[in-house]
Amino acid sequence: MPVIRVQDRVAELAPGEELEAVCTDPGAMNDIPAWCRINGHQVLELREQGDEYILVVRVGGGT
Repeated sequence: MPVIRVQDRVAELAPGEELEAVCTDPGAMNDIPAWCRINGHQVLELREQGDEYILVVRVGGGT
């Protein structure tokens, strides 16, 4: 589900804008970067904070 939510939000953003995704699913740490590679976006940051997984994504031109 985190990938779908990120995908929906990225579709609303312009290339170059950044999105911070806060997830509770540890699988997001692999799934979202894989989705970004396929779709031309860039993961700027991956971190864990307590029980949350935080990813910062820069929107590419392939949205």
